[in-house]
Amino acid sequence: MAITRILAPNPGPMTLDGTNTWLLSDGIVIDPGPEIDSHLDAICEHEVQLVLVSHWHPDHTDAVDAVHKRTGAPVRALDPAWCRAAEPLTDGEVIGDLRVIAVPGHTADSIAFVTDDAVLTGDTVLGSGTTVIMHPDGSIADYFASLDRLEALGDLRVLPGHGDELPSIAAIAREYRNHRLERLDEVRDALATAGIRADDAAALATVADSVYASVPDSLRQAVEAIVHAQLAFVQR
Repeated sequence: MAITRILAPNPGPMTLDGTNTWLLSDGIVIDPGPEIDSHLDAICEHEVQLVLVSHWHPDHTDAVDAVHKRTGAPVRALDPAWCRAAEPLTDGEVIGDLRVIAVPGHTADSIAFVTDDAVLTGDTVLGSGTTVIMHPDGSIADYFASLDRLEALGDLRVLPGHGDELPSIAAIAREYRNHRLERLDEVRDALATAGIRADDAAALATVADSVYASVPDSLRQAVEAIVHAQLAFVQR
């Protein structure tokens, strides 16, 4: 199956060089992305048969209604709120040459799509860096389970929601897991140094200021989301 990337012109600290919309040769579009006229034109110049959504975040879903209106293609997602003229996706479902797998963690509704030689990961795996666990919607415990599931796919190439293709989902899943475990150790160390518990009112600021001291203030909201998720995990 031929798979083509249509890169949306929405670069930024959270979107890297922009959102990747993936066009499959059978007319399936994965993640229509932002509602930007030039991006919509690039999608809709093709014959779109079906739109699939990896998760609910606006940089992946803002163009859902515009693409649906312009092409008439049904839209399917795990969350019924993003479905248009179609039923929600289900874990394990097969659509043509795609297999749907639930990979919660980044968000509760995150899914990936598996072909014979690739996995399209949405924001569960990125082309560079690591993804943010968006507490309370996201969960580190769920994310670890999803990484296990992705690692079991072996050396399929990775087509992420942002960034460039990666050569092996198994290798990157192991890297992501190790990174998360190291971060959790840093969180525990920061709490121990401050002499506070994960459920202490000061824990969020303490961990954010210690573990993520080098992250710019412009990303503070994302930092606090991941620290919330880390604190919830270490309290288990």
